[in-house]
Amino acid sequence: MNEKEKGEWKKKIIQGLHEVYDPEIPIDIVNLGLIYQIDISDDGDVYVRIGATTPACPVTEDLQYTVEQVIKESIPAKSIRVELDLDTEWTPLMMTEEGRKEFIRKFGYDIVKRWAERMGIEEEKVT
Repeated sequence: MNEKEKGEWKKKIIQGLHEVYDPEIPIDIVNLGLIYQIDISDDGDVYVRIGATTPACPVTEDLQYTVEQVIKESIPAKSIRVELDLDTEWTPLMMTEEGRKEFIRKFGYDIVKRWAERMGIEEEKVT
């Protein structure tokens, strides 16, 4: 498998993952910044490392399973391994600009600004 094919697979995986929503914040896991790593081997093995908005999330295993199913439906991978990384702490700073805008539309406030204020981070450093 060459780099172009890997890029096409990665694009298809990400497109599919835009349909997977976090159970606590109704925004897709791509725009929430919960896709930490996607690796595709020359042989067609896929490794994806994902996070959760909170390590205490009761449905993290469901999320892991759903991501695996979406990948199976998106590409003909030789094997798929989805690792749930609960050690990397998610923060609103990991959200994409689109995720941030969607959060504002749905909830009426900017979670990034509010989080930065709580953490004592200057707003210029988060925008």
